[in-house]
Amino acid sequence: MLRLAVLASGGGSNLQSIIDAASAGSLGPLYPVLVVVDRPCGAVDRARTAGIPVEVLDRRKWGRRLTAALETVLDEYRIDLAALAGWLSILDGALTRRWSGRMVNIHPALLPKHGGPGMYGRRVHQAVLDAGDAESGCTVHFVSEGVDEGEILDAVSVPVRDDDTAESLAARVLVQEHRLYPRVLAELALTIDPRTDPSSVD
Repeated sequence: MLRLAVLASGGGSNLQSIIDAASAGSLGPLYPVLVVVDRPCGAVDRARTAGIPVEVLDRRKWGRRLTAALETVLDEYRIDLAALAGWLSILDGALTRRWSGRMVNIHPALLPKHGGPGMYGRRVHQAVLDAGDAESGCTVHFVSEGVDEGEILDAVSVPVRDDDTAESLAARVLVQEHRLYPRVLAELALTIDPRTDPSSVD
């Protein structure tokens, strides 16, 4: 079994899609053993309902020390792969370099467009509409030192309708997120050697 940590800051619907996929046996050797949140949020209830341990690293308390605290928690739980699912705290370069190839994120747009600091939630979808894009979608990528700049693993497009609002577009993109993320995680799990400590990654 490969040990998965899910990092979340919101309602946890992508976390739920991962939990459901694990329960259905469609994550292969990957199984969620930890949920980390950086504020009180709905993801906590979803994790506890599923019997998954939760670590709360409130960013108001930890501030700039949050990344170091997160690294300690990931080590304590012997995590093989970390999946950001609506996680809003920016991680420092030391951690993202150590976890290169072992930490992924899902973004609610077609990167490299509409990514970067401050581009999350409704803001992303409104930016798509303001730009007049014909399509949007979601992207799974490795986490790197630059926000939303890591190598893209896969993406799914969603057409933008003439009558779309940020909310209606977000709802359709979210449906695809719930399909894409578990699939990419399952595929990625097949490439991971559980005997390799992330600290050995340059």
